[in-house]
Amino acid sequence: MNISSTERAINILLVEDNPGDARLTIEALRDAKVRNELNVVQDGVEAMALLRREGRYADAPRPDLILLDLNLPRMDGRQVLAEIKADENLRRIPVAVLTTSQAEKDILTSYNLHANCYITKPVDLDEFVRVVRGIENFWLSIVKLPPE
Repeated sequence: MNISSTERAINILLVEDNPGDARLTIEALRDAKVRNELNVVQDGVEAMALLRREGRYADAPRPDLILLDLNLPRMDGRQVLAEIKADENLRRIPVAVLTTSQAEKDILTSYNLHANCYITKPVDLDEFVRVVRGIENFWLSIVKLPPE
């Protein structure tokens, strides 16, 4: 897929506290068919600060897509998801939960909080990369994301 130089890059916010998973996601998206810019934060407090453009994130771009882990320090992903979807200025940003949890309770809670999708992270390296590329293909190539 050819990208014109005038086409705006898709901005992705990755909220992930595991450095290994963050690195794999970054590498998988680096070769994406769609031009993207990735911001990574390690906990829910940082995520909300970036989304609200507070403090050092005052000039942060608004994400077009959020990849959200559930098990985060300081403020977990469920709380982040609830705050995003309760905020009139943020609720239209698609949130893809990307977590290790396969618990039915976490799946139901995420969808009840209006997650746009729920994806369980595979433990196998090749499968993890395949999943991230599938996210990229669906959310960045097929779906029409809402305008800011």
